[in-house]
Amino acid sequence: MQHIILGALALASAALASAQTPAGAASLGGQVRLQWVGQSASSSGPLAQANALQNGIVDLPVGTAALETELRASGHGLTGIVTLQQQRPERGATESRAFVNELYAAHDGGAWQFSAGKKIVAWDVGYGFRPNDVVQQDVRLSMIDSTSQGRPLLMAEHFNADTAWSWVWVNPTAGSDTTGGREPALAARFYQRDGAIDWHGFARVGAHSGASVGAALAWVASDALELHGSARFQQRVDSLEMAPGALGLLPSDPWQASTETAVKQLLLGGTWTHQNQLSLLAEAWWDGTALSDAQWDAWSARNAQLGALPARGAPAGAVAGNLAWQAQAFGVSPNLRRSNAFLRLSWQHEGWQPALSLLYTPADQGRVWTASVVWQGDRLQVQGGLRAYGGPGSAVLMQLPARSMAYVASTWTF
Repeated sequence: MQHIILGALALASAALASAQTPAGAASLGGQVRLQWVGQSASSSGPLAQANALQNGIVDLPVGTAALETELRASGHGLTGIVTLQQQRPERGATESRAFVNELYAAHDGGAWQFSAGKKIVAWDVGYGFRPNDVVQQDVRLSMIDSTSQGRPLLMAEHFNADTAWSWVWVNPTAGSDTTGGREPALAARFYQRDGAIDWHGFARVGAHSGASVGAALAWVASDALELHGSARFQQRVDSLEMAPGALGLLPSDPWQASTETAVKQLLLGGTWTHQNQLSLLAEAWWDGTALSDAQWDAWSARNAQLGALPARGAPAGAVAGNLAWQAQAFGVSPNLRRSNAFLRLSWQHEGWQPALSLLYTPADQGRVWTASVVWQGDRLQVQGGLRAYGGPGSAVLMQLPARSMAYVASTWTF
């Protein structure tokens, strides 16, 4: 971590020195954020069951206080963002770390733009889900917005009045067996403005996952209505699956790496905005990378089977370990269920923006309610919110480690 901190200080010093030059081409700034996130652990689900059988076998959700200092510097073709973070969980010791969000060099060649280094490159048109975010691959719908960590890349772009092309070689130094967002890949995007419609085309070839293609559009239908959609087809997707015939207590993890083929993703949505700044966003999407309904049914059946074993004399520790393995299903895909619906109502008035959103999974009637409010001043921003998981006890969302979450954050920009 020391070399990252030294690099951040060097970057800031260079930017300060440059900012004092007559050219004034450099800038230095940042923000300091103090935040608290509280979490209420769920009493159901495989992790809650495992911990009830053997206390401490897994870490259950706890509240965390954090202080983040984000430094931004740019000048003479260089851009950098570095975050210094200190956080302290309840009943835990303070942990410190530093990381680079962005650090890249850029060259302006007129219609051509080139960049190399670690950079945030976020694509696609959706809010709750972005199938064609093929470079950055950020998880959506986080409670607190924070600066992403970019990907190592080489990038070339060409622009004119209505058209843009982008070519990216992401993670060029990673091994060919690397998966997920760290996989080396070639990606391209085409953008065309056609009156009130923006057209997007995407392509990606990963060293491990193979080829994928996608398309998206955003249409400003009127002053009040915007419609958008996105679709992607992937040749292969890395996944996890429970070993066939996984019954009773097992001596080893039954979850195995697997590959899904011919995977489809689709998003449809729109935003209606009233003249008083009241907005309603509605989206529905299908994510073929998530576990199927049959796989979730088998997962639930195994949870129930394992939960009944201690009453029959099975060792509590062994049952707890098997239940803990079941939590791996939560990390297979950014979406737990394949079909999802999302609604968000927000209102902006002067410096205030309250919002209420609902994520709904039709397959099992799971629900995630999120209420938030943001106040934005000149340099100070204060925000807070509450998230609660609901639905039938059998819903996958009700099996997550946390039942509810709350947060308060204050950010000062300099």
